[in-house]
Amino acid sequence: MKVKICGVTTISDALLCAEAGADFIGLNFYPKSPRCLAPERAHQIVSVLHDLPKPPILVGVFVNESAATMTAILDECGLDLAQLSGDEPEDVLQTMGMHGFKAMRQANTQLPITNNQLLLFDAHAAGQFGGTGKTADWEAAAKLASQCRLLLAGGLTPDNVAQAIGRVQPWGVDVASGVESSPGVKDKAKVIAFINTIKQHDPISNL
Repeated sequence: MKVKICGVTTISDALLCAEAGADFIGLNFYPKSPRCLAPERAHQIVSVLHDLPKPPILVGVFVNESAATMTAILDECGLDLAQLSGDEPEDVLQTMGMHGFKAMRQANTQLPITNNQLLLFDAHAAGQFGGTGKTADWEAAAKLASQCRLLLAGGLTPDNVAQAIGRVQPWGVDVASGVESSPGVKDKAKVIAFINTIKQHDPISNL
């Protein structure tokens, strides 16, 4: 079971998440998000993480940016993947190739889905693009989880993540607000409890 902790804004929080066992760390570049980072700040965080013996996979979170802009920020900051969290047309995802994956907020999408495809499924909130703390539709997510490598997001916390895994059977889980004391500020106890709960639920996890 993979774990992605999103909306990291500081070096100390990035190290906390990495040392606790996060497989992916998300850095947000959406200007309207309270977790948004300037590329220069993101580069500082990434540089520290790259010095770890086993750094996590580093994800830039974007909303309705062009492929050229996302690629430039990935290169500038040293990020591995782009998460497309807006209403990007399919050709933008295709242009990103192996360096991009889609975040869906509704299951009724026309996006073709393949078995090896990485896909994030989040809660739907009108006019918002993730990080809302609302719970996703687990029934719809479970159907998607049987078709691809699904990262389940949306309202996950240390208290409900085991239930979510049991219901959806995702490839991995994604959390932001569920392990925070305030937007963009990670809570050490919640981060550790979240990941420990997953380890207990999934004893063969390679965390």
